[in-house]
Amino acid sequence: MKHEDTAPITRRDLLRMIGLAGGGAVMYQAMAGLGFASPSTYKRPAPLQGSGRGSVLVLGAGLAGLVAAYELRKAGYRVQVLEYNNRAGGRNWTLRGGDVYTELGGHRQECRYDEGQYFNPGPWRIPYHHHGVLDYCRQFGVTLEPFVQVNYNAYAHGTNAFGGKPQRLREVQADFHGGIAELLAKVAGKGGLDDAVSKEDSEILLEALRDFGGLDHQFRYVAGRESNEHRGYAKPPGGGPDGKPTFSQPIGISDMLNARLWKALGMSELYEYQTTLLQPVGGMDAIGKAFVREIGGGVIRYGAKVTAIAQDDRGVTVTYEDTASPGTTHQATADWCVCTIPLSILSQLPVQVSDAKRAAISAVPYMASSKIGLQFKRRFWEEDEAIYGGITTTDLPIGFIAYPSHGIGTKKGVLLGSYTFFLEAYEFTALDPATRIRKAVEYGAQIHPQYTEAFENGMAVAWHRAPFTLGCFGWWTDALREKHYANLCSMDGRIVLAGEHASYLPAWQEGAILSSLSAIDALHRRATAGAAA
Repeated sequence: MKHEDTAPITRRDLLRMIGLAGGGAVMYQAMAGLGFASPSTYKRPAPLQGSGRGSVLVLGAGLAGLVAAYELRKAGYRVQVLEYNNRAGGRNWTLRGGDVYTELGGHRQECRYDEGQYFNPGPWRIPYHHHGVLDYCRQFGVTLEPFVQVNYNAYAHGTNAFGGKPQRLREVQADFHGGIAELLAKVAGKGGLDDAVSKEDSEILLEALRDFGGLDHQFRYVAGRESNEHRGYAKPPGGGPDGKPTFSQPIGISDMLNARLWKALGMSELYEYQTTLLQPVGGMDAIGKAFVREIGGGVIRYGAKVTAIAQDDRGVTVTYEDTASPGTTHQATADWCVCTIPLSILSQLPVQVSDAKRAAISAVPYMASSKIGLQFKRRFWEEDEAIYGGITTTDLPIGFIAYPSHGIGTKKGVLLGSYTFFLEAYEFTALDPATRIRKAVEYGAQIHPQYTEAFENGMAVAWHRAPFTLGCFGWWTDALREKHYANLCSMDGRIVLAGEHASYLPAWQEGAILSSLSAIDALHRRATAGAAA
């Protein structure tokens, strides 16, 4: 029966429902599947043609702003960057011992990590196909190392699955695949696929299912060498008189389906998360620091809080406040402006642009997200459980736990103890940082009881409380893009916008880079056309 009065579900509503049901990791999978996380189109840009004459104000020293400053200076423009923070990088940010962070509401955190320990509250991994980020790292000599996204020895955890006992990801995947393979083999063996495949193809399919699912010679997924080569042994093969392995017992397909731990599967198959993923050695902020070095001194003014942006047919005037002396205002002028301020903040400022541009700036909400980095006095996940990097998924409010891919075999380590979106993120954001950290430890102890004795300290970043972003990333829908995206990205007089919000790769550093290259190309073409006239 068709209900004519039922409104069609939007992609945004669908993702929210997915996030509520499956947590942040599952929502991120859905984002990729629905086109919110897309491959990069980056190709190293040719030098801007013609001499860049004139001056440019760049607002914000995140990656979009740093790319603009670097490329425009190379082209000969006089560039000044105004940055709210006392560091460059924006969300390209790494917290280390001694760092101090104060969020909205006045909660002040001082990082107490040991030397060599760090936490990336923003971006923390780089897909191999994000060619823009990787190319700048290559140009600037930023050393990268593998980031372990998938570890089959990590856990899939459900509070109502198997009595709340975490299951090894390899076991969940093997049993899910094995159960499906056995079911499909039975259908194929009884001729149930004769209308879909030829007899020859059916025979090949059966052989493929045996390999895929770890089935025995009778196409059954049962305890034995075939299944255990996928899910692991109860007692692994060894040496000497007691070297004979003991087979582990697979979980039946009905139990596996109803446990719903299969929600943890598939993430590694998505384009954004396929190996190899990478990370800068020593922290993600190595990229921002490299840009600062290449841009040179005297270009970035830190502690500059932009309060107004005006333009006329001769140039752009930006009013800003010195954060070290609240109430003290200054003005900076230039011929052109590249504005990378997040829309969540820019929408609250007086900006002299067209009505269409203003509507676009105000239309895009920002996703809620929260991260918590926990330092432990020993790497119990390695020592006790043989987990080296990777991610454990859970339906607990912490979203998931990620194990560091660096420092393996050393004494201490910092886990990503919580990464949340949607309602879970708002719930964490509503708590003070100390309570967020305590909750992350309490929830995490349901998976790793060692939390209780090994925890030392932590840092919590709730992105809606970050004064320089007021959110994690721009949350577009198809309808919003159709109505506002072109206006957001277009040149408006002497002002052009850039940032991950001006891309089809929201939440990724690659989106910020691609949008910046597009923006400065539009600016340069307008500037050189004006000079020629």
